[in-house]
Formats: sequence, C-alpha cells, structure tokens
Amino acid sequence: MYNSLTLLKRKKLSRPNSLTEKLSKKDKDFLFHPNTNLIAHKESGPFILERGEGIYVYDTDGNKYIEGMAGLWCNALGHGNEELADAAMEQFKKFPYGNLFASKSHEPAIELAEKLVDLSPYDNAKVFFGSSGSDANDTQIKLFWYINNALGKTRKKKFLSRVQAYHGVTLATSSLTGLPTIHGNFDLPQNHFSHAMSPHYFMNKHEGESEESFVERLGEDLENHIVKQDPETIAAMFAEPLMGAGGVIIPPKNYFETIQPILNKYEIPLIDDEVICGFGRTGNVWGAETFNMKPVSITVAKALSSSYLPISAVIISDDCYDIVAQKSDELGIFGHGYTYSGHPVACAVAVKTLEIYERDDMLGHVNKVSPTFIERLKKCDQYDLVGNTRGIGLIGAMEFVSEKNSNKGFEKKGVAGKIFADHAKDNGLIVRAIGDVIAFCPPLIITESQINDMFDIVEESLKKTMDELTKQGLLK
Repeated sequence: MYNSLTLLKRKKLSRPNSLTEKLSKKDKDFLFHPNTNLIAHKESGPFILERGEGIYVYDTDGNKYIEGMAGLWCNALGHGNEELADAAMEQFKKFPYGNLFASKSHEPAIELAEKLVDLSPYDNAKVFFGSSGSDANDTQIKLFWYINNALGKTRKKKFLSRVQAYHGVTLATSSLTGLPTIHGNFDLPQNHFSHAMSPHYFMNKHEGESEESFVERLGEDLENHIVKQDPETIAAMFAEPLMGAGGVIIPPKNYFETIQPILNKYEIPLIDDEVICGFGRTGNVWGAETFNMKPVSITVAKALSSSYLPISAVIISDDCYDIVAQKSDELGIFGHGYTYSGHPVACAVAVKTLEIYERDDMLGHVNKVSPTFIERLKKCDQYDLVGNTRGIGLIGAMEFVSEKNSNKGFEKKGVAGKIFADHAKDNGLIVRAIGDVIAFCPPLIITESQINDMFDIVEESLKKTMDELTKQGLLK
C-alpha cells in the first residue's frame, strides 16, 4: 500500500530533469494534442510517460503510476507483454504489410476473422477490419446505408444514438456521439443523426422515481423519438452496452429488454459498440451478454490487440453481409476500405491477444477480482463529495456532487474532477476526469492487491480534494 513515506518520496522525485524540460519544450513547439485544452497545455506543458511494466507506467522523471484507465480503456494486458512484442516482430520480419483489396489476403487476417466470428453471437458472420473504433463505426454507418439502398429502402438515412454516448470522432461518428465537447465549434451533429434520452438513472431520474419507472420513461422517450423522426427514415440505432466516455453510465435493470421490442416493432436494427466493453471488461466476452442486447452487427477495437497496435473490426451477420455481397456484384465492387484494413502485424498481435485471453482465463480472472474492485469503489460512497458510485466487472466511476444525498452537480462543471485527478496523479494514480465523474478502467491483469493499492490512493486523494473544495467554498 502507498503510505505517507511513499508519497513523500514521490514528491522528491517529481522535480523535472533536463530530459523532461527538453521534451516539454519540443512538445509545445511541434505537437498538436487531441482532446486537450490547447491554451492551458501551452502554459502547463505535457505529462510525459516513457515506459510501462504491467499495470504501471513511469514518467521521464522516474515517477511510478498505476495506470487506472488502461490508457484509454484499451491496454487490457498491461505494458511489456513479451508475447505480443514477439508476435509483432515475427510478423514484421515475415510479411510487414499486405492489403485486402481485390481479393488479396494473408494468414493473420484470415485467422483473426475466424476467431472473432467464433466469439460472436452469430452462427455465420463476416469481419471487416479497420484501425480504430471511430473508423469501424463509420464503416457501420456506410454499411447500413448501403444495405438499405440495396433493398430499395432509400429513405432510411437516419441513425439513432443517445445523449452522452460516444461512438467516435469522424464526421459521421462525431454526429453519433452525444457529447457537447465533441460537437463544439465543428458544425455538429450533421443531418441524419439524433439522440434519445441518456439512461443515466442517478442524474436523470425524477424525484422519487423508481428505477423501473425510469426505464419505462426511457422506453416511452425512445418510441416518441422514433415516431417524431419517422421510423421509415431510420437506418439503425447505435448503443454501447454501458456508456464509457459519457461517464461509465451503466444501464438500469431491464433497459435493453425494454427498448429492444420497440426497435423490433419499427424494424430498426441495433448496432452494438463494444469498443470499450468487448473482450471481458464487464465479466463476459461481450457487454451485450452482460446487458442482454440483441445486435445485428458489432464494433470492436481497443482490447482487440490490448492496444499494442491500432486495429478495429466490424462483425456483421451473414444475413446483412449477403445483401452487401449481392449489390457489390451488381456494381462491380464494394467501394469501401482502408490502406490498413487487416494490417498483418496488427492482426498477428490481435490473434496472440485473443489466445492469451483464452489461455489465461482472463474472464475468470476478471470475475475473481471484480468483487474487490466493486467493494472498494462502493466504499467511496462514504465521502461527502461522492454522490454516486457505479461499476461492473473491471470498469467503474464515482460522480461528484456539491451536496451529499442529492444529484446536484457543481455550478462550475469539471473543477472538482480536475482537482481530484491532479491529486491522484501526485499520489501515483492516473484516472480520467469526465467533468465531475472519475472513471476507472484498469488493465484486466490487475490483482486484488493492486486494486487495494489503487483505491488507497483514491481515498487519500478524495480527502485532499474535499479539503481544497471546502476551502474554496465549493463543497457544503
């Protein structure tokens, strides 16, 4: 566990060295950072990491941190996995690049596609490869336009998503995403995309409203939304099993059982975005299993390669694929694909990643350590700053409120979250502040002892955050 002596030693180590100062200057001179306050970055400079080992990462000043977010929800097997490095090197030496255009193929893509279909809920399916969750969801959009046009349903151009959803940052997937920070100043969302109500019970419930009644209201909202948009114009609905980047919003009980019949009634297919949940994060291979979703197509990325190389995939049932195939014959080609679709090195690493998950019983491990993760997360409910904790498997969050026993947030959003994230970092833990929601998504390999270390830091950081907010008059 991290005691006060450890924290004191960390502070002595935190002085920037010459390498950090040199790299910091170069970073500010040349690098354009994604999802960053660029003016604040110019003043404060970068947080530079240089190596990792298991669940730990180290900065250029030698400070050690628990990677409490698995990078960006993705580094499932932690850092320094030699099997993945060896798989990459072997493929680099053998055949470092090949594409899948015009019927060309290679063994890693073939083997990975087979593994993904075997893991999928479909008896028969096909796999289309990309490089990121964003481009995979963009492929889904194009596929369902293509399918509906092929069927003569040419009015079906619209896609449904939900407020607080995250599905990517391409022009189309930014529009699917239901977060104002992704839309701001980009002329987004574009036409054809709309957002139903978020299933965030803690923040969206009416006073005295039960979870069951809230789910009924969500169903009514979705159906009203569909009718308003005109069901004959809706191509599909996208949904994450749980909403990750929106704040780890876990759907209330019977949510998907309530909305699925509504989608079926209006013949609207459900597309399952498993970019965060896939490959064990919720305790099952798919988040769809955990929450009883019935999708016709699945998007995967992130943990597919444990983030060692960029790769994503669309897994689409043969019922849908056959329509695409027939139309491609009429047109002469299916005119979509990327230079790096099925990159052989990325595919080889992903094949090895899936082998490790199976061999090491990663699902069994997640379900073994998850009770400790959830127990320590729930323990944070005792602090006045914490209004709600929620989690499943090895993903969770705590949401800050200005008044205990309420869902009243802070007038100035994000201040409390940033203060906490800064204290956590000072104490040796990297988390993600999503406004005033603190997300936790550690590597799947984390042990019970390491979970306890992580939450010891969380509790220490909560105390310091509350002291600071109280001094500023922000916490009652």
